[in-house]
Amino acid sequence: MENSIAGLKEGESGTIVDLLGGISFQRKLRTMGIREGQRIKLVSRQPLGGPLVVEVERQQTTIGRMMAERIIVRL
Repeated sequence: MENSIAGLKEGESGTIVDLLGGISFQRKLRTMGIREGQRIKLVSRQPLGGPLVVEVERQQTTIGRMMAERIIVRL
């Protein structure tokens, strides 16, 4: 089953299968370690539509919800 990171519950993880966006969007995510084939875990959501905290390769980072909706994972 495939879903966006934004659609996961806290503590759930999956394997990134697609990054829906242009070259600059993909480049930005890849510099953060977010790329196809990586395991990613949703650590927490900030309230009121705030950013999401995700963990990739044992490092936590914060991404906006609009970015998270364009990162597709396989559960």
